[in-house]
Amino acid sequence: RPLTSHGAAVRPPAAVPPASDPIVDPAVDQVAIPGTAAVGTPANPSARPSARPAGGRPSSTRTAGTHRPRRSLYQPSFYERHRTGLLGAIAAVIVVVVGGFLFFSLTAAPYSCATITQPVPAGTALPNGSPAPLGQAQPDMGQFHVAVGSNQRYSYCPPASGPHYNAQDQGPIAAKYYGPDDGTRPEGWIHNLEHGAIVILYNCSMGACTDANAATLQALAANFPNSPICGIRGGVLSPVIARFDSMAAPFAALVWDKVFYLNTLDTSQILEFYKTQGERTNPETQCARPTPTPSIGPSSSPTPSGSVAPSSAPSSSPAATASPSPIGSSPATQPSSSATPAPSPSSS
Repeated sequence: RPLTSHGAAVRPPAAVPPASDPIVDPAVDQVAIPGTAAVGTPANPSARPSARPAGGRPSSTRTAGTHRPRRSLYQPSFYERHRTGLLGAIAAVIVVVVGGFLFFSLTAAPYSCATITQPVPAGTALPNGSPAPLGQAQPDMGQFHVAVGSNQRYSYCPPASGPHYNAQDQGPIAAKYYGPDDGTRPEGWIHNLEHGAIVILYNCSMGACTDANAATLQALAANFPNSPICGIRGGVLSPVIARFDSMAAPFAALVWDKVFYLNTLDTSQILEFYKTQGERTNPETQCARPTPTPSIGPSSSPTPSGSVAPSSAPSSSPAATASPSPIGSSPATQPSSSATPAPSPSSS
């Protein structure tokens, strides 16, 4: 070895690799050039590494799947946030309303009454002083036609007049016996009354719905007589026998504007009521009603009484009755002259 001036051996310089021979640093997997800092390794260890790659373009340090979405400025409305709950509430309200309507429609009474007609004592004179026939008068409530299915409120019950249905099998209804659960409505059988029929009602709330009464009423319906004036066969318009609880007696018979209450079922009284009161007050007659004639009141027409006299006193009253004939006519001609006044009752 060569010696220095001090007599020490001189250490030979270390071999320097060529500048063109790059050195690979395995720690950072980057190429290092001798004499310079390795690419990718900061010259100052305390310095923060650059986020930019060697190419100069920025790169994201986040891994896939962790991208943070951009916050939107759109805000959903109240309906959009609570749409499911609102739709459910609306559906529930609709179900409740429809269900309630159907319930009340099915359970509501088909009619209502403002006043229950109370029975009057038998034999009460009418306002004109005449003796009262069977039954009692009820104020007329009209004869209007209403829609089928509508419920009516009657001023008086049982109604012997008033609004009613006008449709096939709805009013007038078939003349027959109807059981307690057959669901007849006054809006139907009032139309029968309008045509002159009789309606017989029984009140279950007052004990009228027994097997014995049902058998009696069924027999009455099967053997009902013809109508008193028009002669309509029983079973065509009369009788309608049905349940009706809104009245002041166990039984009632109705013709138009008249009510006949009965505490017990008496078919003979019912038939007498129909015979004397039926087809006389109904507004829609089924035939021409007979006009009153003097022959109905024997004491009101003296002329017919004189014409009957020849059978009892041929010597006196015929002469007075035959005064229009020529004087001196023979007794044989007097009957012909007494026959002339005979048409006077029909013409009066």
